[in-house]
Amino acid sequence: MTVHKGEVVGIYGLMGAGRTELAMSIFGRSYGSEITGTLLINGKEMILKNPREAINAHLAYVTEDRKGNGLVLSNPIRVNTSLANMNGVSKNGVIDVDKEYQVAVEYKEKLRTKTPSVEQNVGNLSGGNQQKVLLAKWMFTDPDILILDEPTRGIDVGAKYEIYCIINDLVKAGKSVIMISSELPEVIGMSDRIYIMNEGKFVGEMKAEDATQENIMACILQSGRGEEA
Repeated sequence: MTVHKGEVVGIYGLMGAGRTELAMSIFGRSYGSEITGTLLINGKEMILKNPREAINAHLAYVTEDRKGNGLVLSNPIRVNTSLANMNGVSKNGVIDVDKEYQVAVEYKEKLRTKTPSVEQNVGNLSGGNQQKVLLAKWMFTDPDILILDEPTRGIDVGAKYEIYCIINDLVKAGKSVIMISSELPEVIGMSDRIYIMNEGKFVGEMKAEDATQENIMACILQSGRGEEA
């Protein structure tokens, strides 16, 4: 798989195709134990042994499970925003609460998170606004590559549009976005190129102009038939 700067690369596959497992394997081997393969960033081989090393290499993984793995629902927006980059709001191991507050307010305004205050507990927000806090958490790490796993799952149409706008702004700024989604129209509409997965393997790659629901599903079906034969 190749991802360029300023590009949205979609990954599509049916349930159980291995999309999340692939993403987590890239993100500091946070899935699986016997992982093989080579990861190149800017042409340089990277061996990332854990998520902290992945973050330091300017990779970010926005989990599909925002309530279970992405956010601490009982903590305020302020705390959640800085979770992945504590060094950005601390000195000598001591958190600067004023700086943390300032950062949270900055991202609240940038992403238009609807909340009366960044001291609001994340669990009190709507799904769409929780997703914005999760994005803010990872944007604060200043990643070059963002892996977005089901970024619009369980949120309303208005919030989806706002998330799409955020993704477009990220690629305009030169970031690389890998977008995993179970919604085929979403993948087709947002991606510059699409990789298709089936049973843990890439079975096809399509440019945006060639990607239709029929072509993608045909690719998955043909790969399945090929294995049976």
